[in-house]
Amino acid sequence: MNAQRAGVQARPTAAGAVLDVVIPVYNEETDLGPCVRRLHAHLTEHFPYPFRITIADNASIDDTPAIADNLATELPGVDVLHLDAKGRGRALSAAWSASSAPVLAYMDVDLSTDLAALLPLVAPLISGHSDLAIGTRLARTSRVVRGAKREVISRAYNLLLRGALAARFSDAQCGFKAIRADVAGELLPLVRDTGWFFDTELLVLAQRAGLRIHEVPVDWVDDPDSRVDIVATALADLRGVGRLGRALLTGALPLTALRAQWGRGPLTVSPGRAPLTGPATQVPVGLPGQLVRFAAVGVASTLAYLVLFVATRGALGAQPANLLALLVTAVANTAANRRLTFGITGRRHVGRHHVQGLLAFALGLALTSGSLAVLHAVHAVPAPPVELAVLVAANLAATVLRFVLLRLGMHHRRG
Repeated sequence: MNAQRAGVQARPTAAGAVLDVVIPVYNEETDLGPCVRRLHAHLTEHFPYPFRITIADNASIDDTPAIADNLATELPGVDVLHLDAKGRGRALSAAWSASSAPVLAYMDVDLSTDLAALLPLVAPLISGHSDLAIGTRLARTSRVVRGAKREVISRAYNLLLRGALAARFSDAQCGFKAIRADVAGELLPLVRDTGWFFDTELLVLAQRAGLRIHEVPVDWVDDPDSRVDIVATALADLRGVGRLGRALLTGALPLTALRAQWGRGPLTVSPGRAPLTGPATQVPVGLPGQLVRFAAVGVASTLAYLVLFVATRGALGAQPANLLALLVTAVANTAANRRLTFGITGRRHVGRHHVQGLLAFALGLALTSGSLAVLHAVHAVPAPPVELAVLVAANLAATVLRFVLLRLGMHHRRG
């Protein structure tokens, strides 16, 4: 199946659900009942197709399994899948693989996302227009209520994905997504992560396979009772980014075959019309334009660096947190500048460019670590704002050196 997607039958028999909404849960005895009843009522009243709700229990040890079984008995169209191991990605993969519905979705049990976005989310998949759909909290028309810390972390993570994995989707972590079952059957065997990075890995593979990802702005209210371990999740996500980046770089994934099978073909021109002209494949080599693009990448990298440093400092200490944050953002910075600032695509010289990026990383590490050492020598326990200010100043100096090194190595080495 290439460019043309077949739409789902408009009115299937009552026995066959068009949409299967999976709710992965772990120890959610308080929220599960209200969530499922509210979702069931919304779908019954507003969704024009037969549906199913699947509760995927991730080996809960409280009353969640019993509550899930009672809901399945009480509400028509509610099923339960009990798993023996934890992991949101594991739960979604198991539930989606076992489902007979042509369109699969999931949402978080806290229902942070307004359910009014559910039909707009899945409609393009039902019609065959798109292959995956995601809710995004980062669109201009989205309305979001959440703390500054989570907002910064979310935006920094998505900027990191754009730099390190060339992601073009805006919000990888919103717990509100859908996929066509035929597409899921091809992609799920390639997704290795069983935790929180599952979403990101699935989306990156879909994008690289040439699939169409539909984005829906959502209204989203943060759950103040969220029990997600931000530091552990951030570290796991960074490991996932590194693993997936290596797989993409080495060609370990069958993306060429997937693109040939599922990717949408190039647009054709009708007789008598002017040929379509695509965007320029290379970025102009002029220094002013490079400086602007390098500055934009630098701002994103510095933001991601600060978020990672703050998130890991408590667990690792100042110097190890600085090392980890600088290493991750240095790799992403090199990849982003290679493509966006200097217009280099393809794998030629990629190893050399990353070596140059690591040299810039070493200089940046020396500057930032030295600045931290001097600060701590003067003040044994400096105030966090002072520590961050020193790091920002050191990073600015490292940024200048990085631009000089990268431009010397990449300038006129495009293609």
